[in-house]
Amino acid sequence: MSKNLLEQLRTMTVVVADTGDIQAIEKFKPQDATTNPSLITAAAKMPEYQDIVDQTLLQAKKDAGAGANKGQIVTLAFDRLAVSFGLKILQIIPGRVSTEVDARLSYDTEATVSKARELIAQYKAAGITPERVLIKIASTWEGIKAAEILEKEGIHCNLTLLFGLHQAIACAEAGVTLISPFVGRILDWYKKETGRDSYPSAEDPGVLSVTTIYNYYKKFGYKTEVMGASFRNIGEITELAGCDLLTISPSLLGELQATIGDLPRKLEPTKAATSDIQKISIDKATFDQMHAADRMAYDKLDEGIKGFTKALEDLEKLLADRLTALEGVVASH
Repeated sequence: MSKNLLEQLRTMTVVVADTGDIQAIEKFKPQDATTNPSLITAAAKMPEYQDIVDQTLLQAKKDAGAGANKGQIVTLAFDRLAVSFGLKILQIIPGRVSTEVDARLSYDTEATVSKARELIAQYKAAGITPERVLIKIASTWEGIKAAEILEKEGIHCNLTLLFGLHQAIACAEAGVTLISPFVGRILDWYKKETGRDSYPSAEDPGVLSVTTIYNYYKKFGYKTEVMGASFRNIGEITELAGCDLLTISPSLLGELQATIGDLPRKLEPTKAATSDIQKISIDKATFDQMHAADRMAYDKLDEGIKGFTKALEDLEKLLADRLTALEGVVASH
């Protein structure tokens, strides 16, 4: 009797839930969970998480002190909300949660390092050790350099919005714990660029990109883990069976669970070790040159940072509106 695809995938790959929805995490019981500004914003709008948002806001108001204005309270709450969700998620999963640094700091190494330290301090204050948290940072040159500093301090990083081999190599050379190469967003770019409406899974440009990165890492013995992310369909996932980790949305986890069939392993360290790959050394000049030459990576990194920035602005507005409502309730009593 064949097993479902999700069950088989778990035997060769660490399955991670890509969501801020705690109920979905309880349902699929992943090893790890990742969040990002868009996911936290979506979760914060759900009625079932209103109490997390409200508690975070009220605590921020208290900690900001009597003289604080609404802007100061919202900023404090905003910084803490991702950690509040992270703490809830860590009560359910055995592994790690990824919490993202403000995307607006993506081109500022010092500000990214300082924000990451703040996030880790909040987790530590709640009794969570750094081993259970991955700090998510966009894969800009500045972000990768920030991660290099943080890793030396024992703060583990997950480099996100990763689209090109140059980004992956720079991350590995910086000693980053984990990278999240995006599959679906690469497919989106190629579909738009070529006018094609689909690709067979084995020829999916996002799948090919992650396969190349995985083989490069295994060939040259890098410790950095590869976690494929941003999937559009289960074909992309099954083509990457055997990848170190895959972070998957609840809807696609459900589809994998509902699909019965054989799942062959596609990515293998031993296969990668014998592949013919040239080693590339990356400094800032090489990184910038390769990034400028890779139009897809250039476009998608820029678009990803702008998208996360917009989600953060939406979240700030949501918190400001919610604070007004809460203050109205307090005032009327």
